[in-house]
Amino acid sequence: MTTLTHRARRTEVGKNSERKVENEEDTNQDRSPDDEDSGDSKDIRLTLMEEVLLLGLKDKEVLLRSDSPTGDVLLDETLKHIKATEPTETVQTWIELLTGETWNPFKLQYQLRNVRERIAKNLVEKGILTTEKQNFLLFDMTTHPVTNTTEKQRLVKKLQDSVLERWVNDPQRMDKRTLALLVLAHSSDVLENVFSSLTDDKYDMAMNRAKDLVELDPEVEGTKHSATEMIWAVLAAFNKS
Repeated sequence: MTTLTHRARRTEVGKNSERKVENEEDTNQDRSPDDEDSGDSKDIRLTLMEEVLLLGLKDKEVLLRSDSPTGDVLLDETLKHIKATEPTETVQTWIELLTGETWNPFKLQYQLRNVRERIAKNLVEKGILTTEKQNFLLFDMTTHPVTNTTEKQRLVKKLQDSVLERWVNDPQRMDKRTLALLVLAHSSDVLENVFSSLTDDKYDMAMNRAKDLVELDPEVEGTKHSATEMIWAVLAAFNKS
């Protein structure tokens, strides 16, 4: 299970620190999720997997409701596996199968291969990353430095705003894609990258709010009205891993 940690130089800030921004929260809670910044690039559309990978890169470093094709190769490959499997498996089981984190030799065919490299190649094609060869003594390694820093900063700001200026203190009222991205970024241990550029007080506030969000009971949240059950099922699966 992944965890959210504070920078070593920061003092622990508990939930009581939220009191000083109650007025701010009251104002933000009145905002509709439909008011969420439509700042998604009009020219570049990223999948959630591409966004999570992008968040994890340093700028100078390297139950199925529909099986209709989505146009995303990895997602369509996943849907094909799920459709062909009987009996149906749980979300946690599928995460273990698709990532190869299973010792069952009869189900190794479900593992998605070279996922990181395939997502990186998609980002290269969209002009966000580039491809370089770096020599490490006896072999060459392919790396993918970020070239479109504007797109990455847009994504970082979107997540920062979701737990600061646009914080609604209610996951059911959050933009669903943003909620899914926060959950996946947490599970992939890249939230530190998202908040690292913030000032100390905003960093602590963002980390505490993100921590409170991912520590909610997925079983409870997934049954609430208007909840996106799959988001909470994925969080529950990662919490158990």
